[in-house]
Amino acid sequence: METADMRVTVQQDAVSERDVAATLKKKSKVGETLIQGFLFLCGAISILTTVGIVYELGKEAMLFFFSTEGVTVGGFFTGTAWQPAIQQFGVLPLVFSTLMTSTIAMLVALPLGLATAIYLSEYASQRVRSTLKPILEILAGIPTVVYGYFALTFVTPLLRSILGQDVVQIFNTASAGLVVGVLIIPLVSSLSEDALHAVPQALRNAAYGVGATKLETSLRVVLPAALSGITAAFVVAISRAVGETMIVALAAGAGPRNFAWGDIVGNYSATPFNPFTSAETMTGYIVRISGGDLSYDTPDYNSIFAIGLLLFVITLGLNVLSRRIVARFREVYE
Repeated sequence: METADMRVTVQQDAVSERDVAATLKKKSKVGETLIQGFLFLCGAISILTTVGIVYELGKEAMLFFFSTEGVTVGGFFTGTAWQPAIQQFGVLPLVFSTLMTSTIAMLVALPLGLATAIYLSEYASQRVRSTLKPILEILAGIPTVVYGYFALTFVTPLLRSILGQDVVQIFNTASAGLVVGVLIIPLVSSLSEDALHAVPQALRNAAYGVGATKLETSLRVVLPAALSGITAAFVVAISRAVGETMIVALAAGAGPRNFAWGDIVGNYSATPFNPFTSAETMTGYIVRISGGDLSYDTPDYNSIFAIGLLLFVITLGLNVLSRRIVARFREVYE
């Protein structure tokens, strides 16, 4: 009798467990399915757009390398003169000018942006933070063409008045780099401030508990703990500086600064690393050629796709480096 009762009890428990499982089973909802499909479609469109851009750049770049007379891959990456009209296709003058402008921008943006981020995260009150953050966002929202005219009409005359008109040319990479640095300060400060703010308060309290000052806590505890996020912000800012177009097109110059390898050591005025002379970056060249009256399938026209592909590869490399740095130095807190 007891065995029969126990069997009935076990059967009842099994039925109740099946009922509970059926109740807890995920129910299909039309709205969630539609939202999931929409999100997947957005992701697919983004990926396909990137693939399409790479395909078009690669296709036109291959036409430039294999259908243009006088173009070789080795000469393209090692040549020091860029004059497609006379079959000189060395991209190094454009690359060095881009690196020069980006380096000057980083010297401005990285320390100022990081200092701003530390102040907003560790020192500023909520009222001050709510005031400064929108101001920084305004800087980020100003059109880059306005920054370009600011560099040309204000920064360049200022440099010429300080250093001399014989030293600083009207078009130069120094003024363009300085203004590009101002442009990306909000990007550096915003991303770095988010990384600093994500550090647990317990680390700060522990540092204060052993007698550390606020400055020591900020520089020796919070900053190392947020290193991965700050480094990623720096790399993203570098990518932004490399890809900047209108500022360098207006303020840096409209012609490549060709050079000889001997000029790098013996002739500073002709070196590609002189920031006070005019030069043309990769993006500036693309703007100049794209806005001209060149016909299709000419060497100048086809060259912009090769340079665009090179820019894409540089930016992709920086993004991959950023992800590796984040994965390497990421701190996980519980």
